[in-house]
Amino acid sequence: MRMYDLIYTKKMGGKLTPEQIAFWVEGAARGTVPDEQSAALLMAICWRGMDVEETLALTLGMRDSGDRVDLSSVPGVKVDKHSTGGVGDKTTLILGPIVAACGVPCAMFSGRGLGHTGGTVDKYMAVPGLKVELSVEDFRKSLLETGFANSAQTGDITPADRKLYALRDVTATVESIPLITASIMSKKLAGGSDALVLDVKCGAGAFMKTLDDARTLAQSMVAVGRAHGMNIKALITRMAEPLGRAIGNSLEVMESVEILKGLHGDSDLAKESFRLAAEMLILGGAAPTLAEAEQRVAQAVASGKAMDTYRAWVAFNGGDARALDDFSLLPQAAHTQDILAEEGGYIHAIDSRCLGILAMEMGGGRASKDDVLDLGVGLTIHRNVGDRVERGEAILTQHHNGKLGNPLPKGWIDIRPEPCPKAPWLLETI
Repeated sequence: MRMYDLIYTKKMGGKLTPEQIAFWVEGAARGTVPDEQSAALLMAICWRGMDVEETLALTLGMRDSGDRVDLSSVPGVKVDKHSTGGVGDKTTLILGPIVAACGVPCAMFSGRGLGHTGGTVDKYMAVPGLKVELSVEDFRKSLLETGFANSAQTGDITPADRKLYALRDVTATVESIPLITASIMSKKLAGGSDALVLDVKCGAGAFMKTLDDARTLAQSMVAVGRAHGMNIKALITRMAEPLGRAIGNSLEVMESVEILKGLHGDSDLAKESFRLAAEMLILGGAAPTLAEAEQRVAQAVASGKAMDTYRAWVAFNGGDARALDDFSLLPQAAHTQDILAEEGGYIHAIDSRCLGILAMEMGGGRASKDDVLDLGVGLTIHRNVGDRVERGEAILTQHHNGKLGNPLPKGWIDIRPEPCPKAPWLLETI
């Protein structure tokens, strides 16, 4: 088998066989296929696309290039959640303890942040002592003992994906639905869960800017999951502004805890987190209908059972659970500075990417993978799209340790005299 033939076939719009795709992925992972030939095939896929069978073959090839987590010793249907990412997205911190408190094993591998979006692993690092990189055995133990397990992915999971993603990053082939699908789903299938809820972000602050693009990606991932026999559902959610009121690692932990204690229940962040948790309960067999699942979620929060699960999970994994009740034990910024509204009116748009970049420049995120985070810095957002503000009112607070970052560009917030209707957070389900 020759890589030349694979490249030519796809360049001409043909279909690759599972054997051909496996040959390529294995060669890319082992280094027996030259980078220039992998780059050429990636570009051909980017232009010509892949059908579901090809995308599934690519997904499985990436999954099988490294270790796979075996969770068969854990009773019950293991459920995972994946978000395509966004500024202020801390839903994992909220839904994990809720799902576990309702009796469904919640097994999740999360990533670190890079660029303007934060990573779940970085947020958990703000809890003193909490282990964020678990061995497979410790991951299983956490799942068995607390009902919840979350860890950074090890270097032995989907090495082919890491190699091919690095090539995509330098060859302008990141924006390909089949390649995005295979990258995400290979890691999820390797993670050992039985069911998966997808949160596909859509809007100016997301990777998928339009509903059509978000729908296409969601349909692709659902099709691959179902073709593999996985129970899977996708929600397309709005990311036209930051999700929640906090941006920054320690600040986002605080906000997630407050929601689990019953605060901010009318926020989009709480509503979205609770709905995702409810969908996970349905896939996990803990509730037959959405109404019953949402009732169980509400009871877990109101009774304090979700917070008890959170405390138990943190303590079991080496963290100081006192920090969930005493925020002074979490990293704190030494200074605050308000950003004021320059005019009065109604907020029509907030550039979440600008705010994510500002938090990164303050030290709360990474411009490169080797950057060291300042876990206490970040932003608090006081008003959302649709809210009225007065001239001179604080609409944003910077929590900083001397680094304020570059000034926000003009137009980062759009304030107009006329009211702005509040758009729904849930756009579609697949």
